[in-house]
Amino acid sequence: MKLKLIGAALLLALTTQPGTAEKLKTAVDGTFAPHAFPNLAGGTQGFQIDLFNEVAKRMGREIDILATQWSGILPSLQSGQLDFVAAPTTVTEERAKNLLFTEGYLNTDFQFVIKKGGPTIEKLEDLKGKVVSVNKGSVYDRWTRDLAPKIGWTVESFGTQSDAIQAVLSGRAAANVAGNTAVAWAAKKNPQLELSFLYSTGKIFAAPLRKDSSELRVALENAIECIKMDGTMATLHEKWFGTKPAEGSAAVTVYPGTGVPGLEGYDPTPREPKCG
Repeated sequence: MKLKLIGAALLLALTTQPGTAEKLKTAVDGTFAPHAFPNLAGGTQGFQIDLFNEVAKRMGREIDILATQWSGILPSLQSGQLDFVAAPTTVTEERAKNLLFTEGYLNTDFQFVIKKGGPTIEKLEDLKGKVVSVNKGSVYDRWTRDLAPKIGWTVESFGTQSDAIQAVLSGRAAANVAGNTAVAWAAKKNPQLELSFLYSTGKIFAAPLRKDSSELRVALENAIECIKMDGTMATLHEKWFGTKPAEGSAAVTVYPGTGVPGLEGYDPTPREPKCG
């Protein structure tokens, strides 16, 4: 499938409403490797692309996965231009008040990446007086800005994660912070970079939907659970992240009920996965 890289403005201008066609409409941040990033053929590749193409296949649906900037994706979902979000989305209490979430499919921790040979970061306070780059509108953007008064760092937001990484390479920022999978990929692809401080969050990635999409959530979650149960999720995890998922992690755990336990929108009604 050829995935088109489009701007947030164009994404918002799409007029086809969810539910008017069989094809599912969703989006990813097309610069967030290894989750979604350009391939040599002019399309988009990555963990999210493989995962949600497989999800759609299990649901018996066709799917359009649009690649755009992260900052426009959640607004596009809420305005009705998307059925759900395939981009890796960190579940937070604030987001759960406004969105429905499937159960988690990946654990996510925050990790810093720095220029190789730079000062070691052993704690957040080591970045006092430094510039930290983030992807605009991401959970890392909000987290770093909330901590800025306490830590004393300066936060620079960029439209793409690639630009945030480039800020470190160019010396504009002392460090970039993003999900551990994203910065591990960046360090692997850029010999000038190295991984630094890992901040454990206990948070997960899940697929968000609008509050009126409870039936679609059940269908998505059922497909995700089947993908976990037959080992496909573990295979994708090893393909894109280079490691097998940890025992008990979100990538291999089927949770009771529907949604994220303990957060608003969770439905505890027992439901057995139906895998064809």
